[in-house]
Amino acid sequence: MTLGGAFVRTIRHFWPDMNRWLDGVADTRVQRFVTYHKAFLIWLGLGIHLFRLGARRQLDFEMGGDQEQEAIFLANLNRLAATHQHTLPVNGTLEHYVSDHMGWEPLEQVRNQMLRRLMRMKALDMTRLLDYRLVLLDATGHLSFDHKHCDHCLTQTHGGKTSYYHSVLEAKLVGPQAMVLSMASEFMDNSVMPPPTQGQSKQDYKQDCELAAFQRLAPKLKQAFPQTALCLCGDSLYGCGPAISICREHGWGFVFTLKQGRAPALWQEFCTLLDLCPHNGQRVQLPDGGYEVYRWVNGLDYTDSHGQAHRLNAIDYVATSKDATAVSHWAWITGFTVTPKNVVAIANQAGRARWKIENEGINIQKNDGYDLEHAYSHHEVGLRVFYLLLQLAHLMMQVFERGSLLKRLAQQAGKRNIKAFFGKSLNVARRLLEAFRNVCIETEAFDPNGARPMQIRFDSS
Repeated sequence: MTLGGAFVRTIRHFWPDMNRWLDGVADTRVQRFVTYHKAFLIWLGLGIHLFRLGARRQLDFEMGGDQEQEAIFLANLNRLAATHQHTLPVNGTLEHYVSDHMGWEPLEQVRNQMLRRLMRMKALDMTRLLDYRLVLLDATGHLSFDHKHCDHCLTQTHGGKTSYYHSVLEAKLVGPQAMVLSMASEFMDNSVMPPPTQGQSKQDYKQDCELAAFQRLAPKLKQAFPQTALCLCGDSLYGCGPAISICREHGWGFVFTLKQGRAPALWQEFCTLLDLCPHNGQRVQLPDGGYEVYRWVNGLDYTDSHGQAHRLNAIDYVATSKDATAVSHWAWITGFTVTPKNVVAIANQAGRARWKIENEGINIQKNDGYDLEHAYSHHEVGLRVFYLLLQLAHLMMQVFERGSLLKRLAQQAGKRNIKAFFGKSLNVARRLLEAFRNVCIETEAFDPNGARPMQIRFDSS
């Protein structure tokens, strides 16, 4: 089995209907003039991020090198996309299609179908918390400019200099082996905000923000996964009445960071009641000699700034190293009733896991070859499409890199594990590109009927 074959088998195993889903993507081009099939173009767009080319224009230089390499790559991509193209397009052809004739909404539907398939296969069940699927929330900067990019840019002025930027709120589904799979994305810009009134200063104009984006993202997430029990995890920004109300309205659990400055009255009541509930405590000895202390209070009354009353539960967590030189202190509010049986799971699987969206998600997408902050398109639609293509590619690569097929390849090469064979994740992408343009991938790898009954387990070793 080759590296390219392992990747294709992974795609065909987990998403055998991928090309059928891509066939359902919008295409407003005049069909009699179309040269390149939409599925072929979408796979080419995914290739930018699967192979971590770092720029759309690299498609014109990296897909071949000589005629033989280009012919091999074209053959492999045709079989992956189930198409019959005779040439590779220039990068501008791809941007024209995705920006002017596709839009980003169809890719959101493809992402939903990919995640539903993983859920039906029970591939992600091992990371559930109290039968809820964990969803991490966080916003990140997407693009920034020193000039006005469009009429809807968010702006920030510091030291007399104004910067223009676009941000995105991400909801990422937690999977095994530290996977964080993009589940929903809400773009933040001022197109959704009312225009400034006459005479209103820039300082007084209310721009789009993370909480406003969450209010738009939540109903879309509920519509996409109406029967799925979700537990949302976020930082202290979400520890407020509106976010809590949204979670309860949709029947979701939640675990949000609690900080004194965000909800001072709630924090004060929590600290007071902790001392009155000495029986609500648990100490856990760690293998390295350190220890963790969990304390909690159920039934906290909280009235938010809109006058809405809430009944909440809260956990206080303190971890101390063996020599007591390092102390970590966190607190969270939750809708779950906290008990001695579930306090450790809530704190560790949900509360502390929120950092995964930054470490395993956002940081990797920015710094490990995906180049999230690169403008793959300056078109208002195109930049969103390429962002979603990046999310789909990262989802695929996480499943591939944690799968047992890649581990099998490492063992065949005499290496003890994936890391010893490939080093960092970026090397997997680079060698995958070399496989696609230098090796004719074995035909049987492209057969969904052959890949479907395979066993691919997630392994971190």
